[in-house]
Amino acid sequence: MPTITLSAYQNQYRFIVLCLIALLIHDSAGHDWPLHGRDYNDQRFSPLTQINEINVNQLGLAWSYEMKTHRGLQATPIMVNGVLYVTGTWGKVAAIDAQSGERLWEFDPEVPGKWGRYGCCDAVNRGVAYWDGYVYVASFDGRLIALNAETGAVIWEVDTIDSTAPYTSTGAPRIVKDKILIGNAGADYGVRGYISAYHAKSGKLEWRFFTVPGNPQKPFEHPELEIAAKTWKGSKWWQMGGGGTVWDSMTYDAELDLLYFGVGNGSPWPQAIRSPEGGDNLFLSSIVAVDPDSGEMSWFYQTTPGESLDFTATQNMILADLTVGGKRRKVLMQAPKNGFFYILDRSTGKVISAENYVTVNWANHIDALSGRPIGQKVYGADLEVTRPSPAGGHNWQPMAYNPITKLVYIPARESAGIFALSQDWIKKRDIPIRQNWWNIGVDWGKYTELTENASTDVPSKDFGFLGAWDPIKSSYSWTHRHTNLINGGVLTTAGNLVMQGGGDGILRAHQAETGEVLWAQDLQIGMLAPPISYAIGNKQYIAILAGWGGAAIASGNSGVLKGGKLHNSGKLFVFHLGGKKNVPSQLKEAKKLSYPPEIDMTADSVKAGASTYMEYCSLCHGPRAVSSGVIPDLRMISNSTHQRFQQIVLKGELEALGMPNFSDLLNSEDVKSVHHYIIHRIREDLSK
Repeated sequence: MPTITLSAYQNQYRFIVLCLIALLIHDSAGHDWPLHGRDYNDQRFSPLTQINEINVNQLGLAWSYEMKTHRGLQATPIMVNGVLYVTGTWGKVAAIDAQSGERLWEFDPEVPGKWGRYGCCDAVNRGVAYWDGYVYVASFDGRLIALNAETGAVIWEVDTIDSTAPYTSTGAPRIVKDKILIGNAGADYGVRGYISAYHAKSGKLEWRFFTVPGNPQKPFEHPELEIAAKTWKGSKWWQMGGGGTVWDSMTYDAELDLLYFGVGNGSPWPQAIRSPEGGDNLFLSSIVAVDPDSGEMSWFYQTTPGESLDFTATQNMILADLTVGGKRRKVLMQAPKNGFFYILDRSTGKVISAENYVTVNWANHIDALSGRPIGQKVYGADLEVTRPSPAGGHNWQPMAYNPITKLVYIPARESAGIFALSQDWIKKRDIPIRQNWWNIGVDWGKYTELTENASTDVPSKDFGFLGAWDPIKSSYSWTHRHTNLINGGVLTTAGNLVMQGGGDGILRAHQAETGEVLWAQDLQIGMLAPPISYAIGNKQYIAILAGWGGAAIASGNSGVLKGGKLHNSGKLFVFHLGGKKNVPSQLKEAKKLSYPPEIDMTADSVKAGASTYMEYCSLCHGPRAVSSGVIPDLRMISNSTHQRFQQIVLKGELEALGMPNFSDLLNSEDVKSVHHYIIHRIREDLSK
């Protein structure tokens, strides 16, 4: 007979209690994962308990599925009726048997490769919506497509954007009643944000809510814009786009019949340019509650009035009932980029509490009565170290709430940035509006240069971490620090677990109350996407997409791919207890720098090329021509590519592969200088 210790009895007793609590909280088995956050509360909490803190160390790989991409994977899988629906890059969809891993069908929206230029942060997609036999996906080029869930055949398709403007769609559509909702991205390129509601069966546009006002000489599209227009002062913001794209977060309260969505940053970033006389600039960086049938606004709350630091409020929102000050409250919780954790009354939008969850220096605190930041800095011509950085204290990677532990699990980061106002604006009080390219109004070259300089106190102290935030105490119960700045989305379960993948390629299961790592599996691929859990029959599964990319492509940090020794071949991994499959090897043949062609070039040409590279190339290929491992490393290009460099950049030779044509922004001399800079960087690294 095995010996059973007292602690073992205690663990078993505690787990039984947790299971009973889970049953009291949830009246459904929770076998499916039918919505983005599992249900409309968006808690990313699974009531399943078969995989739990006691046996999670027995978790093993059941199967994996090749996603046929080397770029970023960010989608939350949807599981309905034994089928997993997942998206890869560009809005490609795969339907997979959730038990066996067998491919049922795949769909490719065939997005033109040139559209890759319009994405700030890779050609990513965050998933589908499912409703009544329909699967909905937003393609990267802005189309909303309804597919037959059984066959993948197209039922209807609508273009949700002005295709003459550099919009993209990266977020997952949301289904509310008989409406399918979708926003868009592109604020960094100078577009005007909005959210659209389409009839789920027909694809007919039902309503559209613009998040920033347009030309004040024209009629307002809806009454809410009269409120917004009074908060924009000076300049011609409508010619610059204004921003405010709704590129990710939405959720719905069925009892209150309110749809909530988060609004993004301004375009350009600095308020000094887009609204030089100040003002709140509504509805930038706001949470907006509307009637889902009409789009009429019920309330709004702005997290960062007049924001200048890319502080979006598009991060996921969690609905819960909390006891605050002895009173049961219906709340909405969000940890947006700006570094404060907000608890709002979701009936009214009134702030209940707002405390910083990472280091913040753009404001002192949030006033409890007005909900406004106190001591907010006004950013102008002076260089400033900002905390958080534009990457945020928390970005799109979803956080999760466990109603048993009553903790919110945040994939957070301590990060600093540099505010460097555009030199064009400083010198000329004007910025050139470039078509189909970044118009953020900051000196990107200076920004990159300074953020790479350790003397600025920016990069050396940056790190990512998973934090268990107590929303009542406004403090962390525990934290787990990562080796990489960017970490993945989060799942929590009634099995007293928190699961998260990381940029280091490791999927971990933490004990939900203490943070202790109970199980870890090296998948050899950096993870950004959140896991889900589902059950078929009597077996519980954990599923997660692994594939490094997104905003990380501009990091120049190949460490996430183990120093460049591994492929970035994206996969869907599915685990269950007792799984015996081996994780596929990602090991690749080492690639070394080789001497470039002998080309005569001047120091001035290299300097000019460095500046042009930082402005137009570093976003994808990485600062100083050091790739993150997602987009090709230009220091490794072949002799043939050296010879064809002009044709690739100016004639779009590789456009079908996602390398766009830049002939509208660059000329032959510009491209020659960039090539000189790349050759210089190769020689520089070979000499080390």
